[in-house]
Amino acid sequence: CTECRCDLYNVTGRLLSTNYKGGLRCCFDEVRCKVKEGFKGVKRSLYLRYKVTCVYWDASILPVKIYILDVTDIGTKADESSRVGDRHHCLVEYDVESCVVGGANDHCTHTRTLSVSLPTGGDVVYGVGHQHAGGVGSTLYGEGGREVCSSSPIYGTGDEPRNEAGYIVGISTCYSSPGSLKISAGKMLTLVSKYSRSKTHTRVIGLFYLLISDSSAKPNMVLYSLAEAHKITTISKLYYVLLCLDLDCS
Repeated sequence: CTECRCDLYNVTGRLLSTNYKGGLRCCFDEVRCKVKEGFKGVKRSLYLRYKVTCVYWDASILPVKIYILDVTDIGTKADESSRVGDRHHCLVEYDVESCVVGGANDHCTHTRTLSVSLPTGGDVVYGVGHQHAGGVGSTLYGEGGREVCSSSPIYGTGDEPRNEAGYIVGISTCYSSPGSLKISAGKMLTLVSKYSRSKTHTRVIGLFYLLISDSSAKPNMVLYSLAEAHKITTISKLYYVLLCLDLDCS
């Protein structure tokens, strides 16, 4: 069910290709996954708890640009002669077929790569990958094979909340010291996403989140009284650059 296998869901009224085995097109609002005959589930309520921390603007704070790289991007590069910029078309999800029975080895790993350049550069502030069950890690490289960030999933080992066996319960992140790691505009980056092929996986994802600050930008000091703080709705521009603008999650 967690991999949205189409044969397990009551999907009706949607045209699916014969080779589409599972994914977002079979796992949408109000569909239900099959259960064993005679199963009587207990009705329960589920809640999401989170904490938001607000801080007052300070001169030391710089805006960042957020890039979301998708290893399935099949876009085209810019054509200067026609003044057409980069076009990105991200499939978001992809399937991983199982390898030959009997071997969990180096050849039993599915690897998918993406080469892409960023329109603007700066200092790398933060990086993290996003994978589903079966993922073994993702790494972002700069030109010449320089490692920008390597992010590895953490799997649970028990049955208690936040430690469920076989599921990803965390993932390692990269925090760079200010000015220690730079990415230049137009320089090629390579994203590598790896999954285990010990069994077939559907609707896996290979995303990578990258936060970059403009090293040449000067901090903006915003002065205001605490009494007026609630009146300020926008203090500074926070740029979000999503490399994949053509997502089709229907």
